[in-house]
Amino acid sequence: MTKQTTIRAIGNSAGTTIPKPMLERYHLGEGDTVHLVETEEGILITPFDPDFEAAMEIYAEGAKRYRNAMRELAK
Repeated sequence: MTKQTTIRAIGNSAGTTIPKPMLERYHLGEGDTVHLVETEEGILITPFDPDFEAAMEIYAEGAKRYRNAMRELAK
């Protein structure tokens, strides 16, 4: 789905609106945090933190590698 919106002045910054159907589809509301990610195609607005995903991948690798040590520490 593609929607056009306009960037407007908000105080000393600028912002845009997100149509209500999109907010509902992605379970977003006032006060929620979104992340702006620069891509080759432009700007991606996402509720998911890309740094968190990378951290979870590193954790999963470490948990797999040190599975026995983690099990002993949990005792």
